[in-house]
Amino acid sequence: MANNSFIDGLKTRSEKASASSKSRFSSGYLSVETGDPFATRRARRNISSSTDRAVFKKAPKTPEKKTRVLKTSGISNKISSASKMKEAGFIKRETKTVEPSRPRSYARDILGVEEDEELEFDSDDLREARRKAKREKRKNRSKKHKKLFIFRHKILSFVVAPITCLLLIAFIWGDSIMLKITNGESGLFDFLRSIVLGPAELKTDENGRTNLLIFGTSGYDMAGNEADGVHDGAQLTDSIMVVSLDQKSRDIAMVSLPRDLKTDTCTATGKINELYYCENKDGNNEAGGSRALKERVENMLGLEIQYYAHLNWMSLIQIVDAIGGITVTLDEDINDDWTKTFIKAGAPVSLNGEQALGLARARHGTENGDFTRAASQQKILIAIKEKISTMNLGVPELVNFVNILGDNVRSNLNADTITAGAKVLAGTDISSIRQIPLTGTGNNYFTTGYISGISYVYPVAGVGNYSSIQEYIKSSLMTNPVTLENAKILVLNGSGVEGVAEKEKNELIKSSFNVLNTGNAPAGEYFEKIYLYSLTNKSATKERLETYYNIKSLDSTYLPDGIDTTGADFVVILGVGYTAE
Repeated sequence: MANNSFIDGLKTRSEKASASSKSRFSSGYLSVETGDPFATRRARRNISSSTDRAVFKKAPKTPEKKTRVLKTSGISNKISSASKMKEAGFIKRETKTVEPSRPRSYARDILGVEEDEELEFDSDDLREARRKAKREKRKNRSKKHKKLFIFRHKILSFVVAPITCLLLIAFIWGDSIMLKITNGESGLFDFLRSIVLGPAELKTDENGRTNLLIFGTSGYDMAGNEADGVHDGAQLTDSIMVVSLDQKSRDIAMVSLPRDLKTDTCTATGKINELYYCENKDGNNEAGGSRALKERVENMLGLEIQYYAHLNWMSLIQIVDAIGGITVTLDEDINDDWTKTFIKAGAPVSLNGEQALGLARARHGTENGDFTRAASQQKILIAIKEKISTMNLGVPELVNFVNILGDNVRSNLNADTITAGAKVLAGTDISSIRQIPLTGTGNNYFTTGYISGISYVYPVAGVGNYSSIQEYIKSSLMTNPVTLENAKILVLNGSGVEGVAEKEKNELIKSSFNVLNTGNAPAGEYFEKIYLYSLTNKSATKERLETYYNIKSLDSTYLPDGIDTTGADFVVILGVGYTAE
């Protein structure tokens, strides 16, 4: 025992550590017998370091011997040395059983190898295996979490979906606009249905005519607001007009009523422009105010009115500006200091939105006052229709018009009536729209005067007596448009056969045409049967003559020289072919 202690004292520290440790690996557990504590700890570190750097590699199965073999690098020598030291008696402490850092099932559960497979440890392979395991983990994660839907369906996400959203927004916007215009009668879907299936027929009176009441209020919006606040007369109707339409003949006639026309109202003043206000004082009863005005106009004119449309000042300004201005020719001079409107009669004048509004309001400095204003308003509407008919409107312009109408128009029209009316107007010649005057030469049905100190307009037959006016309106609307135009036709003989011009004159008179005169055409070559020339804008007669002769008319630039056309609206030249009958 003493000798052993002496020998231990002569050994170096490393030798003591090497000789005092002994380890054994069996059945998945590591047993270490220790002598010197330092050597034991060092042996443990060496074993742990070596096993951490190990990599498990699959070995081919050996059916004969199903045992697991552990091959290590740098560990076997240490285990052998520890065994020898124990045999020599250098290790004196009791043995301990140390549980390894990895459980017995590590190879099977983590590395996926069977118990009978050979395992070989190598640090480089272990690092590579860890990298591979991370790559597999990322790959599995990417499979689990696929790309977002928008990236897997790019066409659907970036093309179809945005277009669908835009269409939905446009539909909602259009639907709200249409509901405003029609007072909730029709939405955008109703308009689309009407366009696809075709519009229904407009309502008509007993004479087959459709009558529309158009009236305007003073404000720049439906609430009556202006630049300096709410206008005092915001709910007073400054313009009152009836448009009568025959869908078959496309005859359109317009008649206006003066705003100062005396009638019973809710006020002591008692003027027709107060009726809308009486039923819609706070602006919350659009239908009631419109209905009250419509019923009173029906009683005065003896007409059944099917529809109404309410506009304000801003609608006129915006519409005229949107179409780039209008051109009008007045029948009398206007010098109105109140509206700053100064226009000479007989000369075409171009107007922007504000100027058109000034003309629509002008009644001072005119010959007939309120009647002149009514006639100007009719001319403005005709000029707007004429300008729009010459424009090639695109989507932006149409959207702008819809916006204007949505903000400034209220009516009892629905999708079918608006579509049907637009169809009729689209095929109507502007020049065929006629005005039915209630004042002027031979048409003085109204007069003006003071009653109890207030200026009024009232029928010549007496206050409240509209019988003669009703007969005049009925006659004007029911009379043949050709007769109303009273166009003069000049008939000339170019066939070389004597007497044919007089013969044709008699035929035209039998067909209710008005023949001015007959004569011979200037020398020339007239090989066609009939030549028809239109010198004025009397569209009803023009259409009738084209149908009568089954030819298209020529304008005045094609008329042969040397013809005196004084007083004539149309010229008919009979050519060589006329003798064929």
